[in-house]
Amino acid sequence: MKAYVFPGQGAQFSGMGKNLYEQSKEAHDLFEKANDLLGFRITDIMFTGTDEELRQTKVTQPAIFLHSVLLATYIGEDFKPEMVAGHSLGEFSALVAAKALSFEDGVKLVHHRALAMQKACEARPSTMAAIIGLPDEKIEAVCAGITDEIVVPANYNCPGQVVISGTIEGIDKACKLFTEAGAKRAIKLSVGGAFHSPLMEPARQELAAAIQATPFSKPICPIYQNVNAKPQTDPEAIKANLVAQLTSPVRWTQTILAMIADGADSFTELGPGAVLQGLVKKINRDIQVEGMQ
Repeated sequence: MKAYVFPGQGAQFSGMGKNLYEQSKEAHDLFEKANDLLGFRITDIMFTGTDEELRQTKVTQPAIFLHSVLLATYIGEDFKPEMVAGHSLGEFSALVAAKALSFEDGVKLVHHRALAMQKACEARPSTMAAIIGLPDEKIEAVCAGITDEIVVPANYNCPGQVVISGTIEGIDKACKLFTEAGAKRAIKLSVGGAFHSPLMEPARQELAAAIQATPFSKPICPIYQNVNAKPQTDPEAIKANLVAQLTSPVRWTQTILAMIADGADSFTELGPGAVLQGLVKKINRDIQVEGMQ
């Protein structure tokens, strides 16, 4: 079975989407529609912006979303997913590609999400760190043992790679404990805040209202959602899971394993970069993986 996966924040690069814009009239027109919906020319930043400009959450999220969704549009009738999934932000790309959400509503929700998350990041200094080389259970136990700060597992990316999220003091303390516990690496990430943690609660509340006011349809195939790694086609359940995602961990390892167990034998990543291709290979090296950007 054919599965498509869509990347999240961090995959951006200067020049992303430029070929699509120039080669496909449909993509060109949708890019311009997005510029109008967003109220600024995101294409200018995508095509020629600096790394610093692209790293702004309010830019990064819609940029990656647009690149991913318009690749699916570019494929046209050959885009026939039997299941889809997206990593964090990528879940919105997956939903638009699978026709559960219109392009216009997808752009608006992603923009709303980015601004709400940016606001939450600014309200309280926070960050994330990648922990390499420890089992999930050990990471969960260390995080649970830090009670004076907020530190939680945020992304279960692949076996031996979990990203944690929390206050700056909490992450510093956790990284020291993980190093002492034998982690190969404990690397603080260059991100604006503690995504997928309780610190995103203000953003979750904001996004909940926007999602509830947006019409969703039944997707053309199941979407495996981050919060529980289970296939879903019911629009109301999809909405609830999207809202919960902001303060819950991304269960990517579990998602890919579930898709494989349900028959996925090839994965195609649509969007900038190749991060998800690498993660899928680390989860199951026998699976066929390819990408398109």
